[in-house]
Amino acid sequence: MTDRQIYLTDNDRKRLEELLAVAATFNYRDRNDLKTLASELQRAKVVGSREVSARIVTMNSRVKLRDLDTKAEMELTLAFPSEADVDAGKISVLSPVGTAILGYGEGDTVIWTVPAGTRRLMIEKILYQPEAAGDFHL
Repeated sequence: MTDRQIYLTDNDRKRLEELLAVAATFNYRDRNDLKTLASELQRAKVVGSREVSARIVTMNSRVKLRDLDTKAEMELTLAFPSEADVDAGKISVLSPVGTAILGYGEGDTVIWTVPAGTRRLMIEKILYQPEAAGDFHL
């Protein structure tokens, strides 16, 4: 995990805080994925949906990543847990990689611990960002 500034839209932060609040009502306080997301929300700089840079990974963004160790490329969409579908390339924001890329931008490298060890991923390109496309409802 790196300490670079991350950015969240006010809408994404609100929806992610609601997700965490619902999880808390089901007594999921000991889940590390929820704790990690909560920590990221706390350190994020919140910006308006119309002001966020088109180079930032927001919820529902489609991104091209490169694993710096294996050189493998992948395209993923950052999704809410209810919309996640690995076969369709939609990863949950609660997954280690999903939480890792949230709020970072094109060209950033994120270092994150995943079940198989540490991954170094570079965000090569934002292929689609809802805010940049004017899709503020997503």
